[in-house]
Amino acid sequence: EVQLVESGGGSVQTGGSLVLSCTASGFSSDGSDMGWYRQAPGDQCELVAKITSDDSTNYADSVKGRFTISQDTAKNTVYLQMNSLTPEDTGPYYCVKGRPRLWVGLRMRCAPGRHTEYCYWGQGTQVTVSS
Repeated sequence: EVQLVESGGGSVQTGGSLVLSCTASGFSSDGSDMGWYRQAPGDQCELVAKITSDDSTNYADSVKGRFTISQDTAKNTVYLQMNSLTPEDTGPYYCVKGRPRLWVGLRMRCAPGRHTEYCYWGQGTQVTVSS
């Protein structure tokens, strides 16, 4: 069964950087999209970055130019390099695996640790950016 475990969250000041990591198990290079959700208004989550099996990437407008998603497919590991962080970036971040595709900007109810119709979710890691 697919499992996703995130790490790397923490607290930084405005303008700082963090790198999130996600290690996946239960599959190996099956061609699915990988990505990162973060909390949006209410109980919704928004996909802010995704990467395909051929390393094509897409970003939500809110993070474009500041965040970079990458992967080491052989290790089933996905990363999110976050630069120039602002307080608006604060919140939980969830690593997700598409079933099989993901779409940047897609919003759905946050589902930490769940296997939903559209993707598998990790438990999340908290990012806090202070002024």
